[in-house]
Parts: sequence; structure tokens; C-alpha cells
Amino acid sequence: MDQYLAYLPQSEGMLPKWLFFVSVVSALNSLQAYASPKYTSQLYSNGKVPASPLSGRVFGTWTFLSAVIRMTAAYNITNSVAYDLGMWTYGIALTHFIGELICGDAELGGRFLSPLIVASSSLAWMFTQRAVYLG
Repeated sequence: MDQYLAYLPQSEGMLPKWLFFVSVVSALNSLQAYASPKYTSQLYSNGKVPASPLSGRVFGTWTFLSAVIRMTAAYNITNSVAYDLGMWTYGIALTHFIGELICGDAELGGRFLSPLIVASSSLAWMFTQRAVYLG
């Protein structure tokens, strides 16, 4: 088990480990989005509004890019550029999901709640801990 724990970010605190975890989950979500547009449709509208294969791939690419940035922030948590870019990924995601809720076909419930909760809580966590990691 210790051999696997060595791959986790070694910085103190839970935030770097959380960023690592969310990055891994995001990368897996990207694979799902590429594999089937049904995943994207289920996420946004609980399957009521079909998603095109292109929109699924765009979502998958965007999610993977966010995963890479968050992973970079996890391992470079004391670097202000990496930290701020990580925060921006959550801010952009939160803005996107709220926009889809207000202007799009998204429904508050089901799978749509998870990204809202993760984006808002992670953004708040990073905002409140910025001085701890960056001094």
C-alpha cells in the first residue's frame, strides 16, 4: 500500500489529495464522454435531451484539460500559477454548470448535482486555503 501512497501529492493537507482525486475522476469522465454521448446527455438532462457525439467529445476534451490542470495544481500546490489555474478550472466549471441550469436544458438533480457540488466546494476550499499554500 505504501508504494501506491508514494504517488500521491506529498504536500501537507488534504487539498492536494482532493485535487488529485478529482483529476482522476475527471479523466475517467472524459473517457465516458468520448465513449458515448449518452453520458453527456445523462449528466445534463437526465437523458431527456440527446447530446450529439461532437458535444460529448468536446465535453470530454474540456474535462480532460481541466483534469490535467488540476493534477498540475495538486503536485505544485505552492506554485501560485498552478494554484490559480486550478482555481480557475473550478470557477469556469461552476459558471458553465450554473449557466446550463439557467439558460440550457439542465435539470437540478441526478448526476448534475455532483459537478455543482464539487465545483463550488472545491472553489471555496481553494479560495479559503490560498494563503496557507502560497504564503
